[in-house]
Parts: sequence; C-alpha cells; structure tokens
Amino acid sequence: MADYYIGVMSGTSLDGIDIAITSFSDVGDFSFITAKTFPFPEQLHCELQLLITNYHTDLQVLGRIDIALGQLIASSINQLLVEQKLTADDIVAIGSHGQTLFHAPNENYPFSMQVGNADVIAEITGITTVADFRQRDIAAGGQGAPLVPAFHQALFSSEDEDRVIINIGGISNITYLPTSSNKPVIGFDTGPGNVLIDYWIQSQLDKPYDHGGVWASSGQTNDELLAALMNESYFNKTAPKSTGRELFNKKWFENLRVQYKKQISAADIQTTLVELTALTIANDIKRYANSSQHIFICGGGAHNDYLLERLQSLLTHKKVSTTESLGLHPDWVEACAFAWLGYRAMNKKVSNLPLVTGAKHSVVLGSIHPA
Repeated sequence: MADYYIGVMSGTSLDGIDIAITSFSDVGDFSFITAKTFPFPEQLHCELQLLITNYHTDLQVLGRIDIALGQLIASSINQLLVEQKLTADDIVAIGSHGQTLFHAPNENYPFSMQVGNADVIAEITGITTVADFRQRDIAAGGQGAPLVPAFHQALFSSEDEDRVIINIGGISNITYLPTSSNKPVIGFDTGPGNVLIDYWIQSQLDKPYDHGGVWASSGQTNDELLAALMNESYFNKTAPKSTGRELFNKKWFENLRVQYKKQISAADIQTTLVELTALTIANDIKRYANSSQHIFICGGGAHNDYLLERLQSLLTHKKVSTTESLGLHPDWVEACAFAWLGYRAMNKKVSNLPLVTGAKHSVVLGSIHPA
C-alpha cells in the first residue's frame, strides 16, 4: 500500500509555485503521480520580489505576505486535489519549502528565513504540513543547504556510473553521486543559475526569461567581463558552502558592469552571463566530480538549450542530458524532493547529509504542523 505526500517548492527564480503529488510504498519507494505550477498573483509577486531584492520591510508587511503566500499555497493544493479527484484524507502530509527571503548560515546567529505560513496551509487544506526544513540543519552547524542532494541520492544513484545532478534554478547546485560506497556524496551551491540571466533580459527586453537561450545564443562572450565576474571569491571557497540572492543579485552584477568603459552590447552581456553559469558549474564538476560520466540537469535551466550546449562544450568527455531520461521531468525534481523530506519527517527519519551541508550530525528536518 502506498501513502500520498505533496511537495511544494517556490525557488529563487520566483517563477511560480510547483506542487507535486507523490507516493511512497511501505519500504519508502518513491512514485511520481502528477504536478502543476501555479502562478503568483501580480501584487504578491511584486511584494516578494521587493522583499528579496531590498532585504528591508516592516513587520506588518512581512506578516501579511507570510499569510498571503500560505493561503495561495493552500488554495493551489486544494485546486490540484480537486483536479485529481483526491481529498485531504488521501494525503498523509504536505512538505512545503516556502519562499526564501534571506539565507544567512554564516552569521554569528545563523538563520534561513522562509515565508508561506505552514499553519495556514494545514488549516485551509486539512492536511498535516511539514515546513521550515533548513533551520534544524543550521542549528546543527550546517549551511541548511542544499537539501535536495539527499533526495538525489535516494532516487538517482547508480551502481553502474558516477553521476552528477545539477539543479539550475535562480542559484545552481551540484550533487555528485559516486558508485563507490567509499566515496562520499558531495553537494553545494555552485553560484548563479538563472538569477542574473533572468534579471538582464527583464531589464533590457522586458521578458521574464530567455526562452531556449535564443537571445544569449545571438551574442558573443566578453572575456574581460567574464574574468571580472569569475573573480568572485565565492567560486574559490571549498565545500560545504551555500549562497543565494543575498550575494548574486542586480547590485553585485551592476557594480562590476559599470567598471567597463568599453561599450558591450546587451546581447553580448546575456551571452557572458550564460557563460558564467556554465563555466562555474563545469569547473566544479571537474574539481569535485571529474570521474562522473553523465550529467543530469533539472530546474528551469533545463529549458535553456544554449546553456546546455555550453555545458556540453565545456564537458566534452561527459554526456549532458536532463533528469527526464531518469524518469522524472526536470521541472518537478525539487517539489518532489520536498514531498520526500515531508515523508522523512513524518516517519522520524534523518534527511540531511552532514558532508554536504556541514552539519555536525544527521538530523530530522522540518517542523510538523498537524491538520
């Protein structure tokens, strides 16, 4: 008999709320049922964007957004359940990541802040909700990120080949899955994924993203600008490490761009930003996972054909494809991961990888909000 769990993910790209319905057998075997992306209402999207960009607000606004996002997540879940002819009684629990506003695991008082009130989700859906997955790992001395490598290990490991899973959302992260049990799973944030690529096309062409990487493919990489971007100290830090919009954002990029007196075309800048994402990922694969034969991409970046072409060009002796070839569409991997994390929490199973996050020991992640 299988138990149904729902996973909810809203990432740094702010391109919608991904909701996946999954099932787990008595022995924990995972099955994908269905998934759907729900858009943000324009006002809530703008408010979240402003919060994430500016890092300042008042408590009334923060509280209101926390509740508004919780209501949106809950109503979206209820809509998907109706569409699938399921009820709350069919679902054991929801694993909801929430929307990260600020990630600061290296402060004197480390924390990671998400909104999307879990009590509201539990109340409106009538389903037990697990949330706040990052803070327990941070309390144990870890980065609280990335959390998905444990799910990647459970779902995508192979006895026949060393694999790498690359999630390209707003930020990119890597999971190295060796065949040998003597080698550890490695995972960390490599740096910017889509966050700068999306920012630039939004500011220049008023488009939400570069569909298929068509605009980037029309330009040329500016080597001087790329070298300046690559000079960021984060790229040379050793794992475990994690990052976010707190570092890689409009201000970070514009501070570097304005230093150049030579005119660089907008298309060439877009090409250069794609190269930054591709190069930082490729460099880390060569540094930490050079034995891998196959690279699998998931997240929104899997739709950027030009980015995947650049990765394949930089990794000539490895095959680059998406997680669809492993049986799970790249759009739904992260939402499914949080269903898995919810399942692990409800069954009191540890779900962090200390060698990935830097935590002192394994812990059960997530706070449980009963229906």
